[in-house]
Amino acid sequence: MSSSTSAGEGDQSKRQALTNAASRAVHRLSAAAEAEIAEIAKRHHPSAANAYRLQLLTRQQRQFADLEAALPDRSSAWGFTGGAEDGAPLSLRPSALLASGGRLLQSVSKASAQSSRVADLLSYLGKRNPAPQPITDKDCVWLLDNVAFVDAATGDYQAEYVVAVMAQHPTCKVVDAVRAVADTLGRGALDDAALKTIEERIVPFLQDILPGRQVAALHGEDWRLLFSPGGRNGLSSDVRRLPGAKPGALVPTRAEVPAGVNGMLEMQTFYTAKTNGAGDASHTSLRERHWGVISDIDDTIKLTQTSDPIGILQKTFVDPATPIEGMPPLYQYIQARMGDAAPFFYLSASPYNLYPFLHGFRRQFYPHGMLVLRDATLMSVSGLLSTLTLGTQAYKVDRMHKIHGWLPDTTFVCIGDSTQSDPEAYGEIYRTFPGWVGLILIRKVTDIAALGMEEKNDPDRFDKAFEGVPKDKWHVFEHPHQCYALVQQAVGTGTAAEAVAAAAAAAAEATTSQTATASAGDDE
Repeated sequence: MSSSTSAGEGDQSKRQALTNAASRAVHRLSAAAEAEIAEIAKRHHPSAANAYRLQLLTRQQRQFADLEAALPDRSSAWGFTGGAEDGAPLSLRPSALLASGGRLLQSVSKASAQSSRVADLLSYLGKRNPAPQPITDKDCVWLLDNVAFVDAATGDYQAEYVVAVMAQHPTCKVVDAVRAVADTLGRGALDDAALKTIEERIVPFLQDILPGRQVAALHGEDWRLLFSPGGRNGLSSDVRRLPGAKPGALVPTRAEVPAGVNGMLEMQTFYTAKTNGAGDASHTSLRERHWGVISDIDDTIKLTQTSDPIGILQKTFVDPATPIEGMPPLYQYIQARMGDAAPFFYLSASPYNLYPFLHGFRRQFYPHGMLVLRDATLMSVSGLLSTLTLGTQAYKVDRMHKIHGWLPDTTFVCIGDSTQSDPEAYGEIYRTFPGWVGLILIRKVTDIAALGMEEKNDPDRFDKAFEGVPKDKWHVFEHPHQCYALVQQAVGTGTAAEAVAAAAAAAAEATTSQTATASAGDDE
């Protein structure tokens, strides 16, 4: 028997064991969970409570917590045993950090214990840190792509810069973490190439965060920037004024750091068009509007299997990043209809640890855009499953509020899927900002054999999520070619005939791809 056959059987056996256990479970939540859901229902639209209930049921049915317990946690790798935490803000206490996703804790050597304690305390201050530390040649720096928008008060362009700083090399044993992930997947016999892939993707979860570091950069040819010291999560976030540029232009910003620093030292700023400043795009004609896209990533444009914990690990750490069939040409069509100055925001519940992985995926398959990821960055591998499956609606609504603050006069097409809480999040945003969302497209996920998908795909769920949203503003689709005419009608550019032709071409391409895949399977 080949190693690949053995690995496949082991993976299939693991999935079957989870399915059998879940089918025997009583699909009821704890009293505490039900109370939390009831509280959400009081404070938000009822669909928000339903979305949270579906998330908790999925985690219970698929035994997410059990799998999380088997994954590596860097705090234990360093022998962390806690310590005094009284007096620290609740969200910053070690126990809270570990319980809410295993956020990484910085390793401190005895030789520099006192100075490190001072730096550690100062890092709680973030932007108010009076003693920021410079970047050294042992550091790793990431500059993340952003979008420049016009400040309504001044008429100047500005953009939010997010910077991450960490040590170049993990202080824990990478090989142990790699093996733990491989063993959890039931693939202890993975070949060297697969283990190398796991190592490359897991390292950002293992690198020591470096709070308090301050990065300088150069935007374009001569616009100098100095960012705030990073906070407890190793991130800094600053809105900075920028010089003007042509709408649709991509202008680089380069980190000014010592030789030897590695990471993502150059990023791109996408310039949006200047709007009329009216604050309500619904009063302008379709052709006069400025359009943009807010898109989910996982199981909307990238195969992640967010309803399956083993699927998440497999697609995140082992398999090549795979686009959802038919979505890349659809996004190219959308960009062509909206024009070169249309901003794309890729909004995901993934942590920033996955930024390089997702950035490469987006660059290969989809239009340029800003990746908006969860701030719970540099967390343990075990926390990955939680961040993808808990609190996603509240997180996405919060980020869309921010995007609305940047671009209140832009009309957005919002695209998501049925595996998590995209319908509820987009429904809430539509009701909160009338006229800001011009079209909502929800992919009905039917290619994931997971418990609970029937309820997530129930038409009644969508009706509740989009209560108060006109029927012509939201659509549930199974195949991307169903969306071309909807986009053309919403945006108002191009012709209906062109949309029909593009949809037919996309459908034919999908059929050809499916035939080729089936033939390849028969050959094996």
